[in-house]
Amino acid sequence: MLCLLTAVTLALGYANKARCTGPEFNEWGRSGPDYQMRSYRDVCYSDIQNLWLGRDIDRHVFPYVHGGIDPDGSLWGGVVEYPVLTGVLIWAGAFFVDTDAGFLLSSALLMAPFGLAVAWWLGRLSRWRALLWALGPPLVLYADHNWDLPVVASAVAAVFVMHRWRASLARRSTVAAVLLGLGFALKLYPAIFVLPLMLYVFTEGGRDWRGALRVAGSAAATGVLVNVPFALAGFQGWAASFEFQSRRQVDLSTNSIWYWGFRHWTGDEGFQDAMGIVSPGLMLVSFALACWIGWLRYERTGTYPWVQVSAAMLCGFLLLHKVHSPQYTLWLLPFFVLVQVRWGWIVAYLVADFAMCVGIFRWLYLGNAGEPSGIHDGFTAQALMIGVWGRAALLIGLFVAFLAARTTIESRAVETAGSRRFG
Repeated sequence: MLCLLTAVTLALGYANKARCTGPEFNEWGRSGPDYQMRSYRDVCYSDIQNLWLGRDIDRHVFPYVHGGIDPDGSLWGGVVEYPVLTGVLIWAGAFFVDTDAGFLLSSALLMAPFGLAVAWWLGRLSRWRALLWALGPPLVLYADHNWDLPVVASAVAAVFVMHRWRASLARRSTVAAVLLGLGFALKLYPAIFVLPLMLYVFTEGGRDWRGALRVAGSAAATGVLVNVPFALAGFQGWAASFEFQSRRQVDLSTNSIWYWGFRHWTGDEGFQDAMGIVSPGLMLVSFALACWIGWLRYERTGTYPWVQVSAAMLCGFLLLHKVHSPQYTLWLLPFFVLVQVRWGWIVAYLVADFAMCVGIFRWLYLGNAGEPSGIHDGFTAQALMIGVWGRAALLIGLFVAFLAARTTIESRAVETAGSRRFG
């Protein structure tokens, strides 16, 4: 049932983005008329459709191998700004199509099985709480916004393997680490979950240093093995995707608290250089704090809360990274299923996220149309600020709430044990 409902929601998500396609197409397969204005005005913008042009995707160039990056930061020769497995997915989605509409449809079909798999695994882990994934507004808004369903699947699969696969801790943790390594080759963020997984294995195995190091080695080896063929085939193109992200500046396209809080300083080179240090530095501090609080909880309860710590670390990443794309909410949504935080947190975050999503695209439309878009000119800018700063405040609160909560996996295990005892 969860998979069926998810399929319906994914179809609605595709229909939402498809409103921006056609009905006309120019010689490069770009939708018209007024594609850019329509995508902002009607809030149906998609990175998938937008990147049809500008990365040689429309020319079906295999990614990374023959490309590079110019001094001004422009990518060429098939290079995309994502890790290699996502690049291959992008290439595969464009293989048989010649318009941005066809690319959106084929990409949606390619990613749909990953969304269904997440629903299945979350249902096995947390039962009907997985309706948050199956029927959640973020799936409609973002399932086909970018190529994020595969990486979410890799992270959820790692949790599923750890808590539902009947195998030894060593085998489960090794497979989970491999899955997180694959996630790193899709969108990087699952790599941050390797540290709490290491601490979980270390504590569950009775100070098992070898087990913890095996987790780190398995994840690292997976990431290396996936990337090495591309690095050997075309090092310049492979390295260009990493260089693109490292060069990325805090500006409107990043939509982070750093832009909205300091946008009057974003034109200063010194500010941009400082952000290259401050943002990752604060993220590392948040990661260390989450792991330390998790360790204190382990000393009190005897179990290291690796899922809760992973959720808190993700909150730190989403809050403090210099880039925030709307579809990142898909990364957080499974943790709303897996960790038993109060429903008020979840509802508030989804409302703030919706306000930011609608607000940013409507605000861009007003700006491009030359219409008033200030905070005193209407609800668009106000909704955007509610979304940006409401989301930021909620991420701080969720950081604490996740670390104090139980997982729904534990709750289900307790209920199952009780039903067997008294059944």
